[in-house]
Amino acid sequence: MEPALIGTRLASAAIGPLLRKLLVSDGSGAGLTGRSDKIRLSSLVSFRGEKRTLTEKDVRKLAGTLVERSRGGDGERPFPADETEAVTDTLARTLLALGDLDMDDVQAVRLGHHDLARRLRAAAPAPDGLSTDSGLYLESLTEWACLHILEFFTQRSTFVARSLVEQTRAQGELIAKMDEVIRRTPRADGRDADFERRYLEHLAKKHGRLTIYGIDLHHSPDRWPLDLAYLSLEATGEAPLPDEAGPFAPHQREQAVRADLALARHDKVLLRGLAGSGKTTLVQWLTVSAATEGRTEGTAARGRTDGMAYLRGRIPFVLPLRALTRHGERLPAPDRFLPAAGCPLTPPEGWVDRVLSSGRGVVLVDGIDEIPEAERGRARDWLRNLLDAYEGNRWLVTSRPTAVRDDWLAADGFTELALSPMTRSEVATFVRRWHRAAGPEAEPYEQPLLDALRTAEHVAQLATNPLMCGLICALHRDRRGFLPRGRKALYEAALSMLLARRDRERDMGAPSGLALDEAPQIQLIQRLAYWLTLNGRTQLDRARAESLVREAVPAVQEAAQHPPEKVFTHLLHRSGLLREPTADTVDFVHRTFQDYLAAKALVDHWDIGVLVRHAADDQWEDVIRMAVGHARPRECAEILQELLKAADAATSRPVRLRLVLLAATALDHATEVPPDVREQVLARTAEVIPPHTADEARELATVGRLILDLLPGPEGLSDEEALMVVTAGTHVAADPAIPYLARFVSHPSLEVRSQLIWGWSRFEAEPYAEAIVARVDPAGLQYTVVDDERARELLKHVVPDRLDIREAVSDEQVTALLSRCDPLHLTLIRNDARPDLTALAPLTRLEALILQLPREAHWRIDDLPAHGPLDRLHFSAWPTDGLASLCGFPRLEQLVLWDTELSERRWHQVAALKHLPVLGVNADAFATCPEGIRLPAVTELAIDAGWTGLPSPELLARLFPCVRKLHLYADTASFDVSAFAVLPHLAEIAAPGLPLTGTEHLPPTVRIVT
Repeated sequence: MEPALIGTRLASAAIGPLLRKLLVSDGSGAGLTGRSDKIRLSSLVSFRGEKRTLTEKDVRKLAGTLVERSRGGDGERPFPADETEAVTDTLARTLLALGDLDMDDVQAVRLGHHDLARRLRAAAPAPDGLSTDSGLYLESLTEWACLHILEFFTQRSTFVARSLVEQTRAQGELIAKMDEVIRRTPRADGRDADFERRYLEHLAKKHGRLTIYGIDLHHSPDRWPLDLAYLSLEATGEAPLPDEAGPFAPHQREQAVRADLALARHDKVLLRGLAGSGKTTLVQWLTVSAATEGRTEGTAARGRTDGMAYLRGRIPFVLPLRALTRHGERLPAPDRFLPAAGCPLTPPEGWVDRVLSSGRGVVLVDGIDEIPEAERGRARDWLRNLLDAYEGNRWLVTSRPTAVRDDWLAADGFTELALSPMTRSEVATFVRRWHRAAGPEAEPYEQPLLDALRTAEHVAQLATNPLMCGLICALHRDRRGFLPRGRKALYEAALSMLLARRDRERDMGAPSGLALDEAPQIQLIQRLAYWLTLNGRTQLDRARAESLVREAVPAVQEAAQHPPEKVFTHLLHRSGLLREPTADTVDFVHRTFQDYLAAKALVDHWDIGVLVRHAADDQWEDVIRMAVGHARPRECAEILQELLKAADAATSRPVRLRLVLLAATALDHATEVPPDVREQVLARTAEVIPPHTADEARELATVGRLILDLLPGPEGLSDEEALMVVTAGTHVAADPAIPYLARFVSHPSLEVRSQLIWGWSRFEAEPYAEAIVARVDPAGLQYTVVDDERARELLKHVVPDRLDIREAVSDEQVTALLSRCDPLHLTLIRNDARPDLTALAPLTRLEALILQLPREAHWRIDDLPAHGPLDRLHFSAWPTDGLASLCGFPRLEQLVLWDTELSERRWHQVAALKHLPVLGVNADAFATCPEGIRLPAVTELAIDAGWTGLPSPELLARLFPCVRKLHLYADTASFDVSAFAVLPHLAEIAAPGLPLTGTEHLPPTVRIVT
């Protein structure tokens, strides 16, 4: 029978009243003042609820009547006669499914009768054994019945009112979204867009080139493209291990991450790095990457590294603090960002405010260590005011390692990372790029230098950051393949090359009108270095610099015959050590040259009191070390003994430790030290070894490989002492540390062995894997894999039960690891919006899974292993298919939703998991929890309060009436738990690392674990 004929028969006046019986009588209004603002279909059917007028038997009779009347007279039969009863029964079950659909009347009408019929057929039990004709007949009959039902809905006064309410709400949401689009869109007159294009072009040109030290300018330029020069380094950070903080700890150890991708993972980053480690180069790279990704026309990003697309559409603001505070002025407000940073362009009024208000900015604050310590608190207040005013931007602050204390910006949401020393492979890459940029004449020197870096330890020791690598390349090229020994000799050779030999050997004569030898230039320039260091600055006014040189020139015989102004111009333009960042300021091309020459000036004047008075100042650390290198044996002994005396006089342990370690570090720079003084320094160093805390261990590691001869163990050490010395050893990050760390591969402490595996990211992958990873006791150990190279090495040596796979590991290596290991516990981090999770499905042993994805990631519960013993699941992105499929995991006991946004609908999905005893959520998720939700199955609850605080105990008692154990995590200094006395079944509160108050008000049966 044709569907149109069925519709004709169902449209008769007799069929309408028949179908109306399925629905309850009409009400009035929109139903907004009742218990719900939604009129669910389950409340509209007449065969459900306390006031039902039809029974299921009545519905079956009604279905039979519909079938009979739709068949009509003696014409063609739409289905076999012997299937009449089965068709009627199927139609009845389909109509009864109206009461099971989770939607309201407005949503049903919006679906239309075709989709509503499909929903009904899907909600009803599938027909069994019906012919094709019967199936087609039922589809048509159900659709025509749904058409009548929807017609009834539209005639209800409640429907009309509800539709108006829904339309009003939808219009309000649309208006709000359009307002936000308008707010984020450049002004209609196009001035913002035009200026942004010019500004990004300016940044790309200004920051798109790097200086290459020591290249013969006769054959090559002194600057080379950043795209060719940039080397992506790694950054690491630390947080407590999960075993230290409890099974639900939301803040995990931060493993190695590409430094230029740190802002892709974290909105706010404080990046620490030693002088010359590449902090400012990273700022340039981020600036140029954002400028080229953000250009709407012109050239595309040339040579961009994978992953930088996260900066697309963002506007960078480079704020070098040394330039912003050179006159002691206040740090600039946003409308002064560009002129304060030396940008010659004038933006449209309010442009910077509009960019930051829309969350499109990348604010790069370079050099906290380059302003005096007394001004750093004011700089932090300035930064906090900006953070309070502008949300959604990305923020990077750079600093030397000890310029500010740990967690200096943690309260403001900053993640702290540190640039790692260059690995052997990174050094080799740098050397190849340097020689490629230096031109064909440098090519013969490339391989000999690579060989020297592998075989000559004193050269490899110095090649730890881009600056030192550049100096080594330049000196090796300049000296026809021969290098000086030691840091002092290296700087002496570099100064000789920059100050004298470069111009002289090219027969350039005297382009500035005068010629000065190396010694008088050093005498004059070190006056500037001394003044800057003594005053805690890295930049000075040009007038002040000219004045200092003018005062010094009469005492320098070779320079005294020339006008001081001409001498100053020569030093500024020909020395290679000084530069003019702006028209009225002067600074050194790099801070290490300033430190080296300031140390020489201090020793020349024998200002040992100045050295000792500043010994605890982080800006003076390198100065003091280099002063020991400049000093003669008697002077060297006096400096070291005065440092030890200052340590004895210090009242705090951190200062004592710093001074003792500074003396130990300085030993490595000394040419000759009296034996008794050396023994005294080493003995005092032994007093702080083994370190007592992780902070002390990391500070101890700054001494370098010298401490490896002093670190004890593993014999005779407690587990805590062993952990501290291994922490120090893994932070030395030099190949000689590997044999020392290998002593601990069989240590019984899981924390010690975990630290060994964590330290792998700081060393070359292959030698560390062979010496340690392949031999470490794997019992209970989680193996963290940060890149493909380590993934391949791991597969050579170990088949671990516990894996932590980071985002830099490729999908191919993820598949290889999981197929080989089939782990019991897995942490998998992916940065893609559509991650490839196909490697999960074949796993057969997986018990615990932590899946860290971007919030916008598309993934499904169906991606998980279908038949494994999964009982613990943590994820950060909501699955697109919801949580209903979790019912297919009968062993699932623990669900943790850190960083997951919970809407009302999602709360309902969580509540539908009736047999879930352990739940973890963020405190802010309770704001969206709808009324009426209860989770009586949850007996163990973990809450990350962050800075927002916990929900009220009364709310927790209503939501979780049976909770017995409460895990608390917060970023506050302490937490008052007295109010939790209202939880009737509470037996334990666990708050790792969080001091609790008010415990005396709890029942004595409540156990406290901190």
